[in-house]
Amino acid sequence: MKHTSSKLTAVIITTLCSVWFANAQEIIKDTVKTKPQTINLRKQKVDGVIATVGDYIVLDSDIDKSFLELSSQGNSVKDITRCQMLESLLKEKLYAHQAVQDSIIVKDEEVKEKLNDQLNYMVEQLGSMEKVVQYFKKNSEDEFRSELFDIIKTNKLGAEMQKKIVDAIEITPEETRNFFKAIPQNDLPVFGAEMEVAQIVAAPKITEEEKQRVITRLKEIKAEVLAGASFKTRAVIYSDDRGSASNGGFYKINRKTQFVKEFKDVAFSLGEGEISEPFETEYGYHIIMVEKIKGQEVELRHILMMPKVSDQALKDAKEKIALIKKRIEDGEITFADAARTMSDEKETRANGGTLINPKTQDTHFELTKMDPSLYSEVSNLKNGAITSPILDDDPRAGKKYKIITVTNRIDEHVADYAKDYTKIKDLALKEKQIKAINKWVEEKIRETYIKINGEYRDCVFTNKWVKKQ
Repeated sequence: MKHTSSKLTAVIITTLCSVWFANAQEIIKDTVKTKPQTINLRKQKVDGVIATVGDYIVLDSDIDKSFLELSSQGNSVKDITRCQMLESLLKEKLYAHQAVQDSIIVKDEEVKEKLNDQLNYMVEQLGSMEKVVQYFKKNSEDEFRSELFDIIKTNKLGAEMQKKIVDAIEITPEETRNFFKAIPQNDLPVFGAEMEVAQIVAAPKITEEEKQRVITRLKEIKAEVLAGASFKTRAVIYSDDRGSASNGGFYKINRKTQFVKEFKDVAFSLGEGEISEPFETEYGYHIIMVEKIKGQEVELRHILMMPKVSDQALKDAKEKIALIKKRIEDGEITFADAARTMSDEKETRANGGTLINPKTQDTHFELTKMDPSLYSEVSNLKNGAITSPILDDDPRAGKKYKIITVTNRIDEHVADYAKDYTKIKDLALKEKQIKAINKWVEEKIRETYIKINGEYRDCVFTNKWVKKQ
């Protein structure tokens, strides 16, 4: 229960620093020397207001919550002082305060959606809303909801403000070169071992009879809903979309949402309350019901049905991929050419089967950060070797067979400008963003009403938060 409690508390407290700065810490040294803190903080009231930043306050208990958040995420807090933690909170409040001044809008609907997700998680862990309220020592559910709403909104405002500060920042090749040259040889970052991976996929063929069976069933469900049945309930029971079935098939999308074109074309062609005819995407067959249209956003529910694969079709796919593997190993065709001409995976076909890392959007996979299932498939492959046929049960696209090869291995190494230009450019950009953030913080501190109370005024901060009062 102790572990669960830590996770629960971490859900509702603010993020201490931007994740996208983390990698830059490999080479950007902290030049601020913090003096030893000898403040007797026991005299502070537990929930006393210890700081004010514009329209926001920081409570002494907020610092305790922040320590708990870091600890619950597995981070060490033994070298972090309360003064350092307070400065992180001061920056968060400054971002949020300035976001309001700059008329940055965070819609209440977005906050409520996030709030409901977090409350559902808490209730799932503790058993009931009453137990959640008791655990967080609040007087009522309304009080707890109100406090959580404010925390989430402050978080979102701060995040949008930081995004606004750095969005327009770009890095030139010359700046990247100068950044790299300025790093002492002994301080150059070390990049972990990486590999580039390619695959060929053989998908089992679906019979026309099976496709028609699915289309007919979706038409029946549509008729049932038009006659008064619940679309949400039928999505829970029948949808093969594991990501949305438990939520009644619900999605909120706009034109930029990363859904396949066919799905978005149908969604944005419907009016409120309309239900589409069955249509096909690479994942199967769908019907969509639009619930609300809010400007550029559409709230909808959908049901996905994936045609069933026969045992014979699965066997045929395995035989196909095994034959492709043999032809490659016999030297009849290269892996890349086989992928271009015979793979059933259109996303990788044009690139000779090369996989794109979803986290970095390039072709390199760092071994220590690789998806465990992919790592287990390729970690022991020798150069030029190809895996045996692998049965892949994709939750979105169903069962298929694939073979994988490693096309390039890069050992752990000290940063090299020519080989690692993209990574070095990212680090240079992060440093430039950090400098922009720091400059912005210094300027806004001078312009904003800030007051530090009690013994926290004796803290040694990186920025000049304490003003003459």
